[in-house]
Amino acid sequence: MIPWTKVIVGGAALTVSFLIGAALTPLVRRWALERDFVDRPAAGTHKRHARPVSLGGGIAITVAILGPMALALIAASVLFRMDPARLSFLNEIVPSWRDWAGGVVTKIPQALAVIAGALVMHLVGIIDDHRPLSPPAKLAAQLAVALALSAGFGLRSVEALGPTMSVMLTTLWMVTIINAFNFMDNMDGLTAGVAGLTAIILAVSAFGSGQVFVPCLALMVAGAALGFLVFNFPPATIFMGDAGSLVIGYFLAVCAVLTTFYDPQRWQRQPGVLVPLVVFAIPLYDTASVIVRRLRLGISPFRGDRRHFSHRLVALGKSQRMAVLTIYLATAATGLGAVLLPLLSWPAAMLIFVQCICVVAIIAILESRDV
Repeated sequence: MIPWTKVIVGGAALTVSFLIGAALTPLVRRWALERDFVDRPAAGTHKRHARPVSLGGGIAITVAILGPMALALIAASVLFRMDPARLSFLNEIVPSWRDWAGGVVTKIPQALAVIAGALVMHLVGIIDDHRPLSPPAKLAAQLAVALALSAGFGLRSVEALGPTMSVMLTTLWMVTIINAFNFMDNMDGLTAGVAGLTAIILAVSAFGSGQVFVPCLALMVAGAALGFLVFNFPPATIFMGDAGSLVIGYFLAVCAVLTTFYDPQRWQRQPGVLVPLVVFAIPLYDTASVIVRRLRLGISPFRGDRRHFSHRLVALGKSQRMAVLTIYLATAATGLGAVLLPLLSWPAAMLIFVQCICVVAIIAILESRDV
């Protein structure tokens, strides 16, 4: 697929999901208020909002991703089964359209499994938003979904290490990213904005590998997150809840696993395998730092509190809005270099990787005061 066609297809995926997310979010907000599906602040908790805020934003996000995804699968299936002679105009515009459609059709069983996993994550989130589940129960659901995809449907990374190690590492990766974005949903606009940035960077990397459906899926995630962000940026009028953060983390983890970062036949070099670590550096830093702080205090790593990266920035004097914008910039600063990694030799790639580590280290030093 030629570059301008990728831009059009990717732009359409982003725009459609954005419009669906932006249109559905206020409708869900009204529905949530009518049914008292709201998040109420409680004394002595880590919640900062002063008044009840609608929940259910995850519903809009999930529909904005799954709707266009399902339509894309149906469209590819229909096009592939049509007589190519009747679609001669497509041959002139996109000569490789049939190969692309055929590739999507062969992946439909895996795509349906991904959709089913997203629905499970969404259902778990809805239940947790209504009546909090125990951390072990949520973790068990995440492990079950990740293991089913990796072991049962072949959605794996690092397959060169063998099937057993590949399944284990893929499952661990998915659960880690799901929880990273679930943990990050602790301040207005934070998860949605960071998800939008990381999804766009992943999409650019996937387009560079010659893939089409995977980057479009990443852009659907970006569009859904950014459409929701219109109503979630500080001060938020609706929260995504676990029904949204679990789904966003899940899809970003899936996109990272499905993206080809190393392919010698397409001039992609081995350093491409570092892309996910660089793209998700800030969410991973937030997760690791808050877990370490909680363990040092002898409390559960899954217990909500105000020790996240965003909270520490506010404790240092930043407003919530400035703290969120700072984390957006940190995500862009560490993640943008990932696009170049598959094109570089190891020495050049290590410079970008070390630069990413240095940015994270500077952040850790600057906000190191205990809270």
